Amino acid sequence: MSTALLSVDNVSKHFLGLRAVDGVSLSVQQGEIVSIIGPNGAGKTTLFNLLTGQLSPTAGEVFFKGQRINQLPPHDRARLGMGRTFQISKPLIALTALENVMIGAFMRHHDMQEACDRAIDVLERVGLMYLARRRAGDLTLSERRRLEVARALALEPEIVLLDEVMAGLNQSEVGQAIDLLKGLHAEGHTFLIIEHNLKVVRAFSERVVVLDRGRWIGEGSAEEILTSPDVIKAYLGEGHMGSQGKQAQGEAV
Repeated sequence: MSTALLSVDNVSKHFLGLRAVDGVSLSVQQGEIVSIIGPNGAGKTTLFNLLTGQLSPTAGEVFFKGQRINQLPPHDRARLGMGRTFQISKPLIALTALENVMIGAFMRHHDMQEACDRAIDVLERVGLMYLARRRAGDLTLSERRRLEVARALALEPEIVLLDEVMAGLNQSEVGQAIDLLKGLHAEGHTFLIIEHNLKVVRAFSERVVVLDRGRWIGEGSAEEILTSPDVIKAYLGEGHMGSQGKQAQGEAV
C-alpha cells in the first residue's frame, strides 16, 4: 500500500492527569472520506488540534505525506497542504465573504488579483458567490459553515479536516452540505471529518473511526460501525445493548 497522506502513530495528549487522547493510531489515504465519531469528551477535537498543530503530542508521531510534522506550527502544516474548519465558526466578521476567503488564498497566491480570482472560484464552488460582498458577520449559520469550508479550500489543500461542519443546521441545510461534500469528493478532495450525526456519516463516509474517552475503539464501514456493540455501548451505555441499541443505528447522536 502507498504511503498514507495523513497518519498518526500511537499519539497521545495528556493534560495533567487527563488523557484527552490516549494512544490513537489512524491513517487517511489520498481521495478518502473518513469520519471520526464518538460521544462528547471522546477526544475528537483534541486529535484534530494535534494533527493541525494547535497542540503538540505528549507522545506518538504525526505524519503528513510521509514527513514527521510533530513540531511544525499550524501555518507550516497549511503550506504543506492541510486545511481545516473549526467547531465554532470564526470568520473575520468585519470583512466580506470574499475577503475572508482571499486570506486563505494568499497562502498560495501573493498577487492580489490572483488571490481574488482564486477566492471567487472557491465561493462559486461552495454556492456563496452571490454573498461575496456581504460582511461575514451578517451571514447565517449555514452560510458561515460554507464560508469556513471555502476558506479551507482556498489554501488548495491536499486534505481538509472538518470539525462538526453540520452542527446546528436544519435538515434541508444538512442535505445541502452533504451534496456539497459529495461533489467536492468527486472532484478529488480528501476529507477527515468529525461528525455526531450517524445519518450524515452513513450518507457520505467510506470509513469510520470511533473514539471513546480518548482511545480508539473501532474502525470500519458505516454499517459495520453502526452495528458494533462497543460503539452502541459508548454512545448509549450498557442498558441499551439490545433493541434500543438497534434503534440507535438510525438516530442522530
